[in-house]
Amino acid sequence: MGSLQFVLEKGQEHDWFEDGRIIAFSVMSFIGAYLFIWRQLVSRNPVVDLRVLKNRNLAIGTVLSFILGFGLYGSTFIIPLFTQNSLGWTALQAGLLLVPSSIATGMMMPIVGRLIQGGIPQKYLIALGFSIFFGYSLWAYTIITPYSGESDFFVLLMVRGVGLGLLFVPVTTLALSTLNGKEIGQGAAFTGMVRQLGGSFGIALISTFISRANVQHRGDMISHISPYDLDVQQRLAAMKAGFMSQGFGVEEATMKANKMLDVIVTRQAALLTYMDVFLYIGIFFLCCIPLVLILKPSKRKVDPSHALH
Repeated sequence: MGSLQFVLEKGQEHDWFEDGRIIAFSVMSFIGAYLFIWRQLVSRNPVVDLRVLKNRNLAIGTVLSFILGFGLYGSTFIIPLFTQNSLGWTALQAGLLLVPSSIATGMMMPIVGRLIQGGIPQKYLIALGFSIFFGYSLWAYTIITPYSGESDFFVLLMVRGVGLGLLFVPVTTLALSTLNGKEIGQGAAFTGMVRQLGGSFGIALISTFISRANVQHRGDMISHISPYDLDVQQRLAAMKAGFMSQGFGVEEATMKANKMLDVIVTRQAALLTYMDVFLYIGIFFLCCIPLVLILKPSKRKVDPSHALH
């Protein structure tokens, strides 16, 4: 797990498998996982009973926990990144922006627990949570601009909090709903670990996507900027005149105008990249809804407190 975490954290920074350390830690993580699984399967008293994953609800619930971690940590990662890099916010401002969303998630948990105890199937709550998260991502895709402010994000992030609240408890209780005795503890451990792992994968994939999509968007935009284009000439002339009015010479004003145009292109490329991230995360959650329908309902109730592990 340590080797895998290193690969996910440092992969993009070191250009993935072009770096010897990434290759070495990837091999170590693969060998470690293989030996761990082998040892747990042949041991008479395994530390982790992997056979419990034969339970279909737990197996699918584990996958859903991975998806939940991907969306939770991925969206938590992308919002501060966008506000700090594109809007120029401080780290404190970006962090405080997420507080209402966390409060909304916490307030939803006891409500969802009562709904489950009242007999509402968990899979319907999960499907609703995925749908709300899709709506949140699509909404973010349509409203983010270089001039977005706190007021633009407040209701948006509250919706995100409600969606996550509808996922946390139902995913865990549904995964554990057909387990008994010691199996419940084993299942809770799996869902918790896989949720964290999903977050690591989500951040790694999003980081890689942002880096590569940004280059692509920038290249596409630059290909449409020609010194012979009338609109480009007018824009550069206006910026050049603005710098000259501040006392700069013709040559220096020209250089500053070209540099400012480059900055504008870079910001627009970054904005398009963040829009793509929100859209693709939303589509990913939408596509996961049919997976919930595979789960069979449990006739017995599960204590939602198991979801707190």
